[in-house]
Amino acid sequence: MSAGLALALSGCVEGTRAVGEHLKRKAAVPAYPDAPPATITTDVDGGPPLTLGAAPSPNPGPPTLVWSGPSAERQIALTVDDGYCGDCIVKYVEFAQTSGIHITFNPNGVFGTLWAPLANSVQEMVANRQVQIGNHTWDHANLVGLSSAKIADELNRNDEWIQRTFGITSRPWFRPPYGAYDSHVNDVAASLGYTRILMWNGSFGDSTVISPQQLISLAEQYLQPGTIMLGHLNHPTILSLFDQIQSIIQERNLDPVTLDEMFGTSRTTG
Repeated sequence: MSAGLALALSGCVEGTRAVGEHLKRKAAVPAYPDAPPATITTDVDGGPPLTLGAAPSPNPGPPTLVWSGPSAERQIALTVDDGYCGDCIVKYVEFAQTSGIHITFNPNGVFGTLWAPLANSVQEMVANRQVQIGNHTWDHANLVGLSSAKIADELNRNDEWIQRTFGITSRPWFRPPYGAYDSHVNDVAASLGYTRILMWNGSFGDSTVISPQQLISLAEQYLQPGTIMLGHLNHPTILSLFDQIQSIIQERNLDPVTLDEMFGTSRTTG
């Protein structure tokens, strides 16, 4: 793990230009999208360990916006985006390994050098259905207003990196950067097999730097049954708070699950 940390931190230098552009775009877009439509619910995905390295073909269909999980269950989905902080990636992966907690990562492939040292560890958790990988585009571009070809390139390029790195496709889950979408973005994504457009109904608020007290306050507010919780792999505030977050989850008898587990989707259908 220490070797992985050293490589991940060195990769931060290589990603500096992309980070700068990412931060400019992030500051220009509101933190929370509009009010959600109705929630969808399906059965929990189960089964034996996944076979990595052979992704199924895309399975296009109509797009469905997903904002929250079934409130009658005790489930929550921890969904963690981006990844331009190498230490954050290392510590999140380590947290998943030591705690066994289920998490969905939505990384940008432009920061792939930071994930490379941890690929084997993540692959093992992916195969065991503990960790899921969603598509958050290659370089966190705001897709609204882009051509169909550019939207497709952002999604396809990122999924190709995900398949090479983690041995699995991200389909059918796609989280639009900044939560920015329109019917054109959703239709192009769905035509490529990204039929679940992932939003959120709770957040750690850490897309920018916040204090530990602010983050824990948001955790206490939003970690409730049916929450899709938004977090980021960009700033280190949360790294010292994993124990407190896990305590909140345990005290409330919540069950952290992947999106596949919450909604009955699968890595094996494309």
